[in-house]
Amino acid sequence: MSAVLTKDLIYEILSVVEEIPEGKVASYGQIAKLIGRDKNARLVGKVLSISGYYGKYPCHRVVNHAGRLAPHFPEQKNLLLKENVEFKDSLHVNMKKCRWDC
Repeated sequence: MSAVLTKDLIYEILSVVEEIPEGKVASYGQIAKLIGRDKNARLVGKVLSISGYYGKYPCHRVVNHAGRLAPHFPEQKNLLLKENVEFKDSLHVNMKKCRWDC
């Protein structure tokens, strides 16, 4: 299935991101699965990179499957630390403790 980036798809992804509770994180793949597009984790990342055009969303709560922070989002770690998200090391969230169970 080809992933065509439409406003409906963008808002579908952002509505899931909006549901991630403070102090929890979700992976790109987890969000893709929640919208029924299991193989579109990169698409989720693309949408998050342009999310500022669509409003204010807690995109800092999205990490890769291993808990690694986004490389081009320097504020992400501080935003997560303010929410008491636990880290395994300087670049990885502790996914066992902080993954959003949805």
